[in-house]
This record gives sequence, C-alpha cells and structure tokens, in this order.
Amino acid sequence: MSGEIQPVRGMNDVLPAEIGAWQHFEAVTRALLTAYGYEEIRVPLLERTELFKRAIGEHTDVVGKEMYTFTDRGGDSLTLRPEATAGIVRALISNRMLRGARHKLWCSGPMFRHEAPQAGRYRQFWQVDVEAVGCPGPDVDAELIALSARLWQRLGIGGLTLEINSLGTPESRRAYRARLIEYFERHESRLDADSRRRLAGNPLRILDSKNPDMQELIAGAPLLTEHLDAESREHFEALGRMLDAVGVLYKINPRLVRGLDYYNRTVFEWVTTSTGAQNAVCSGGRYDGLIAQLGGEATPAVGFAMGVERLVALLTAAGGTPAAAVPDVYVVVSGERAAAEALAIVERLRSEAPRLRFELNAGGGNFKAQFRRADKSGAALALIIGDDELARGVVAMKPLRVESGQSECPIGALAAGVEAALAGLGSG
Repeated sequence: MSGEIQPVRGMNDVLPAEIGAWQHFEAVTRALLTAYGYEEIRVPLLERTELFKRAIGEHTDVVGKEMYTFTDRGGDSLTLRPEATAGIVRALISNRMLRGARHKLWCSGPMFRHEAPQAGRYRQFWQVDVEAVGCPGPDVDAELIALSARLWQRLGIGGLTLEINSLGTPESRRAYRARLIEYFERHESRLDADSRRRLAGNPLRILDSKNPDMQELIAGAPLLTEHLDAESREHFEALGRMLDAVGVLYKINPRLVRGLDYYNRTVFEWVTTSTGAQNAVCSGGRYDGLIAQLGGEATPAVGFAMGVERLVALLTAAGGTPAAAVPDVYVVVSGERAAAEALAIVERLRSEAPRLRFELNAGGGNFKAQFRRADKSGAALALIIGDDELARGVVAMKPLRVESGQSECPIGALAAGVEAALAGLGSG
C-alpha cells in the first residue's frame, strides 16, 4: 500500500515559518502571568471520562457530541481533554493541595474536540488556561480580566470587545431555567433541531444559537439578569465598578451563558469581529461549586482560557510577529581537511561567543552553491574554512550584506575577530 498519508482532519501542523509568532505569544504570555504571580502547572492530556461528565455536564454539546473518548486495554473509559479546568481541579484534589489554600495557576497545551473544522477552530487546538482558586470576591474576577486586557496591549492586538454577564447562584439559575423552558415550550414549533434537543437538557444554550431564524425568538426570551439573587447582583455590580476604575471597557450581554455547566456568577468573553463574525478568543468565569462537585472541599474559583490559534492569527495580522531568527555567521567549507576540522572550529566558536548564531554548511556543495546558501540564510558574515587557509592557520571572513573585501583572521583569535567584524557591520 502506497501514497501520501494525510493529516487527521482538524489536526494541523505548525510549520517553522509560523512558529515565531507562536513563540512570541507564549513568551509574552508567560512573562505577564509570572508578573501577576501565576505559577505553571502541567496536567495530563488523558483523564477518566467521568471527570468531564461530572464537571462539564452530560447534557452539554462538549460531552454529548464532541469528546474523543475510548476504552483502553484495561477497560477504563478515557477521554482526550476537551478543556483544562477540570483536569486542574482534579490535580488540586488528588494532590491534596486545597485545605483552605489559595492558588494562582496556569497551563498551556493542546485540547481536543470533534467539531466541524473552520477558520481558527480545529479538532486539536491549543489553549492557555488561567485559574485563581480560593478567592470568593469580585476583586479576583476583575484582576483576571485586567490581566487579559494588559496581554492584548502587550501583544499589540486591538479590536477586541469584552462582554460580561452574571449567571447568579445555582438556585437562581434553576429558577431562571424553569422560566426559560416554559417560554421556549410555548414557541416549540419555531425551534430548530438543535434547540429542541437542548430544551430538555440544557435550555440556556439555546440563547447561544447562531441560527438567524432563531434570533427574534431568543430576543423575546426572559433575561437572566432579571432573575439574579441579591448577592450575585451585588457581586456583578462591584465587578463593573472595578473594571471602570481600571479603565477596562465592557458590554453587559445578558445572553452570554457559556457552554459548560460548571459556571456561576461572573462569565465573560473577549470577542473579535475581524473575521466577519463574532469569535471568542478568550472566555471564562467563576465556578465556585465545581471543586466540591468533584469531591474536594468547597472552594471558590475563577478562570479563563485563551484560544492560541485565533490570537496568533490576530497577532500576525497586527504585524506583531518578530522577524525570524537568522544566523549571524554562515560557515563555508572547502577541501577535505577543512571538512574534517570545520565542526570542531565552529563548536569552539559557539563556546567562546555564545550569544552569536552560527550556521555551518552541511551536505556538501561547491563554493558557489555554499555562498548561495549563505546569502539566503540572511547572515551578515561568512567564514570560509578552506584547506589553504588552514595550512596558514587562518580563516577567511567576508561580509555578505555590504560590498567589502575579504579578510583573514588567525584561528586562535577567531571569536574576537568575528565579534569585531560583526560590530563593524552593525550586527551581532
């Protein structure tokens, strides 16, 4: 059997030409999270399926339609993680890290959902997940949102809009759910197939429908904000005042419900319209009941997740991607003795001038072909290691970006000679 093996649908390669934007995003994000006191945690890609059913909710689209679940050789049902919060909570519980402690944590890595692939949405997709555990008040909600706003600023990404809402307590949400079911049952003939399915299990998700034919019906539905308990209303109003105080603009969206069952009170999304349709690039909220629901001590918590692919696309579109790294020096090799000794010379240079980037010609090639590679590499300086030069104890140096003659440098002083030559060229 022959022929090309194609990638799995929705599983994308990140190629060297694209990786610079990813690395820049990751470096800026890591530095900012560290500055805010968040520590990195790494959790497995695979968890027991029960974890996600209990955490996310059996009636959600994620659990019902999108998870990659299989039975392993031991007979256990395992799932590739569709999100990271449940795994982080499981790690806190199973490693006995709670007991009244507070944690500020983040992790990064691939998640998996069997969705229809489209621009910015893949079946394997990368997220950065940020969680603050142990703090009940709106102050940590506001700080997390301010942190995300500062990240867009540092990355140079504009055009994002913050939408916020409150889901209230589980009790007030249950009362609202009953009102919502009653409303949609009165108009069941106008519901599309997806909404009819959601009506029995997760009616709040009907409010998330993107079907244009459903929008008029959704607009007439009862508002969750009108059914908030007093404490949740006070929490939400305090959050708004704090965001006002730090200059973070927001829009209250009473239809914002989030797709996972564990959320309560604050929920928020940063959305972009740059692709012509609203797309969330960062979503989160408070999940005060989840830790107890998964067997830990009752502990308040709030967090968010960012979609790396979408943010990297926005970063690239904004011109925020750093230039690709190029070597400072390209090493051309000519002759049998030179081929045998060039690696040792270059390795010594790497030790003596560690901040410089050297690319040693590999795979042979005549003099002309090697200089074409040297020019294509973007290096400012070429070193020429040839049999004739080695016989005289020198290496030739030739600038590649300016018209200039060739010079020679004793091998024993080569590191200093290269640094001086690059300084003269305004490089290195």
